[in-house]
Amino acid sequence: MLFHLFTPLADDFILFNLFRYLTFRSGAACMTALFIAFAAGPMVIRRLRSLQAQGQPMREQYMTEAHLLGKRGTPTMGGVLILLALAVSTLLWADLRNLYVWAVLLVTGGYGLLGFADDFLKVTKRNTRGVPGKVKLAVQAGIGLAAALLIMWATRPPLNTALALPVLKDALIPLGLLFPLFAMFVMMGASNAVNLTDGLDGLAIVPVMIAAGCFALIAYLTGNAVFSNYLQINFVPGAGELAVLCAALIGAGMGFLWFNAPPAMVFMGDTGSLALGGALGSIAVATKHEIVLAIVGGLFVLETVSVIVQVASFKLTGKRVFRMAPLHHHFEKKGWAESTIVIRFWIIAMVLALVGLSTLKLR
Repeated sequence: MLFHLFTPLADDFILFNLFRYLTFRSGAACMTALFIAFAAGPMVIRRLRSLQAQGQPMREQYMTEAHLLGKRGTPTMGGVLILLALAVSTLLWADLRNLYVWAVLLVTGGYGLLGFADDFLKVTKRNTRGVPGKVKLAVQAGIGLAAALLIMWATRPPLNTALALPVLKDALIPLGLLFPLFAMFVMMGASNAVNLTDGLDGLAIVPVMIAAGCFALIAYLTGNAVFSNYLQINFVPGAGELAVLCAALIGAGMGFLWFNAPPAMVFMGDTGSLALGGALGSIAVATKHEIVLAIVGGLFVLETVSVIVQVASFKLTGKRVFRMAPLHHHFEKKGWAESTIVIRFWIIAMVLALVGLSTLKLR
């Protein structure tokens, strides 16, 4: 909105020339989202507490004793704070003619609404079922497919239907009509992976911010003809605008972490985790770095794989590989303190992010 309002005045007022620069608007988007989250946080938390007298329902068979005692009564659905700050900041600072921005907002908002419905049913019905699993997957698939088609339409051939491989220069796998399904799978997978990781105070939001920071840089470089040519990565015109959205996500995440830091005043719930994972997945698809997302977001992959391995092992052999899944609960069962698990997982997320970023130069 501000981009369209002030850039036409740049020739008359040199200060307004700043609005032409992605770096300025990205920084401004981050600070705007942070301010909104700080300002709205106490009011949102008070409202959620008034609506959720008993806090978030918990599956006791899947929780450690310490987790149940420490978390009971804490309200959920704090993701509305993240989405509010992210959406307002992006709409203020991004170029709203950019289709990639709208595609990512479609996934983020759509998955956020789905998560909100899931959290709302859990809180009002006082059970942990929420939206039925098949319905949830169907809605995720529909939203993801719509966003994938929009991204395809906005991207020039042959990139619009191809999978780019990291490290290998000019390596593209043409997927053709299968690309929308692949892109949909990436968005759904990222969304549910972040959802599984969201189990301890601050555990999910910091790795999400780390991944968003990586993809802010990737989007900026991918959308710049000079830098993409120098790094020999695929040039995607318009993708740089996603750096503004990523920066807004970081600011919103920092604001939320202020209230989610141990002991958490609020949980993000499915409202936040499904939306944030979907946002990362759709950004990866738009920037043609889907495989890099699996590296940068490797912590989310590990958490997801731990659940898959646990379920498969129990069904096939009757034995469990981990004391409890997802992986963070396994370490809780081993006696690790919550803060120890969270900080060590943050370190793992940062290391994986650096590995993922290194693929930009390795060609």
